[in-house]
Amino acid sequence: MKRLEPGTLLDGFRVGACLHAGGMAHIYDVTYADDRPAPFAMVMKVPRMTAGDGAENIVSFEVEHQILQVLQGPHVPRFVAAGDLVNLPYLVMAHVPGQTLQQLLDQFSAQHTRPSAAEIAHIGAAISRAIHSLHQQNVCHLDIKPANVLIQPDGHAVLLDFGLSCHAHYPDLLAEELRKAVGSPAWIAPEQVVGVRGDPRSDIFALGVVLYELATGELPFGNPQTDAGMRQRLWMDPQPPRQHRTDLPEWLQEVVLRCLEPEAAKRYPSAAHLAFDLEHPSDIHITARGKQLQGTSFWTHLKRWLKAAGMHYQPSAMPTQQIDEVPIVMVAVPHHEASDASLFALRQAVARVLKNRPGARLTVVTVIASSQTSATDSAHSETSVHRLHLHQLHQWAQPLDIEDHPTSFHVLEADDVAHALLRYAEGNHVSMLVMGAATHGLPMQRWVTTVPIKVAMAAPCTVMLVKQALPFERL
Repeated sequence: MKRLEPGTLLDGFRVGACLHAGGMAHIYDVTYADDRPAPFAMVMKVPRMTAGDGAENIVSFEVEHQILQVLQGPHVPRFVAAGDLVNLPYLVMAHVPGQTLQQLLDQFSAQHTRPSAAEIAHIGAAISRAIHSLHQQNVCHLDIKPANVLIQPDGHAVLLDFGLSCHAHYPDLLAEELRKAVGSPAWIAPEQVVGVRGDPRSDIFALGVVLYELATGELPFGNPQTDAGMRQRLWMDPQPPRQHRTDLPEWLQEVVLRCLEPEAAKRYPSAAHLAFDLEHPSDIHITARGKQLQGTSFWTHLKRWLKAAGMHYQPSAMPTQQIDEVPIVMVAVPHHEASDASLFALRQAVARVLKNRPGARLTVVTVIASSQTSATDSAHSETSVHRLHLHQLHQWAQPLDIEDHPTSFHVLEADDVAHALLRYAEGNHVSMLVMGAATHGLPMQRWVTTVPIKVAMAAPCTVMLVKQALPFERL
């Protein structure tokens, strides 16, 4: 099929200039044919259908048509319309402003510079949040790469091209019709290589490749063009990023190499966990993975090769189920007028939550008023007050069994406690918020909306309100 000419009328749309000619589709600027104003700029995506193009182009179009119209949120283009396969297949969607991550990478290469660790973490966290938004809708992208990530002027990430994606509630057309590994060779996850689709941790692996390239300018596994070349990532791991670039901090290498683990179970359990680490690098636990400067030995790779030869890969649970099984649990610990009994009951509730959710992340939070700190009194300086409350949070959590649970402690400064807790929960993709119930009775709560009630009414996650059952002396 020839490229559409500017001015072509198609199903009520007027085709404009070709904005991009890719290997699988052309992207055109498009407006309404009757010249009525559109609520936002639009583009039309038309799959390539020449004699030399494979069937995957049409299958990918069907997949993207199926998935794009059910996706919601700010991290995907808004769906407008679609054409049928008989006449002319096309997708019309919102034109998202910004530049692709590939364009940013090309700029760094042209200037012979690399982004700082803070810039890499900021970009990685934005992409992680976008991926988590997909997984919350039971969609795995399965083709995360710089060309498919758009960075908007405000720093938010938008994911593009869902032609290789998989929705847990829809037939997987690519798996049914092509029966082979599908993905971009440089970024494809090990389990995808052997034909397993639908594991949300595959997107985390691909993001690890993106972060590695951002940090070093190199692809961790090169760009193999054969099945044998792609299969090597089933047992091999790349050279440590700090071997390419010595100024990289250990925490960033820890994050990148954890994303690139050959076994999905050893990666981050969800994109929300990854975003949390990238936004709180000081809380990252550095293992030998983050400190190593030499690549993995031949004998270790040989053992992995033998293990991979007999391994049967199985997809994980649905993305939403995976997120629920390994959540980010937030506990709001009061510091003012909190009885020993209420603190004890709160700790017992958190212990029960963690016991039933292996691998869950725990974030312990308290909110202090701005008036508690002083710019002139060193004893009440912001640093001193925060250190005091952090110490108290550590003491509160000491009896908990958190060895297998990544844990961080945070002191928030705000005059509106409920607003601070809600903003933190939303910004860090918290799945469950545990906090104490109001201590005064129902008659008072009819007239005064308490902090727990405010949080429970507006929280973006599950809220567990813990009631003090018995006085501490009788426990």
